[in-house]
Amino acid sequence: MAKYMLIMRGTDETTAAMMATPFDEMLATMGRVNQEMIRAGVLLAAEGLDDPTQGVVVDLSTQAPVVTDGPYGETKELFGGFWMVDVASKEEAVEWAKRLPSMPGVKCEIRRVPTIDEFPQDNEWVAAERSWRERTGQL
Repeated sequence: MAKYMLIMRGTDETTAAMMATPFDEMLATMGRVNQEMIRAGVLLAAEGLDDPTQGVVVDLSTQAPVVTDGPYGETKELFGGFWMVDVASKEEAVEWAKRLPSMPGVKCEIRRVPTIDEFPQDNEWVAAERSWRERTGQL
C-alpha cells in the first residue's frame, strides 16, 4: 500500500462557483465521495480549504520573507482541498480521482507521499521524526 494525495485545483472562476454553492449541497456532494472511500478503507484524511481571500502568501524567495494578504490576484490554479488515500498503486489513486465531483475547470493532481522508511535512517533529523511518529502513534 502507498499513500497518495489527491489535490483539487481550480481556477478563480471555479473557486468562486464552489463558494457560491449552497453549503448543504457541497457537504452532500463531498460526503458521498468521502463515504465511498471510507467504506473501501482507503481514506486517511480529507480537508477542504477556506475562501482564498482569507489566506495569506509568505514569499520565501527574498532575504526577509514577505507576507501578502489574499486575494492572490489572478491565478491559473488554486489549491482547494485534498484527500489522502492509502491504495495499492498510482493506478488505483487515479481511479479514485475519477470518482471525485466534476466541475468545469477543476483538476485533480495526484502525488505519492513517501514514507519515512524511504529516507536515510542514519540521518539525525529522520531519526528525530521517526521517534516523534512512534510517540504519537503514527508508526
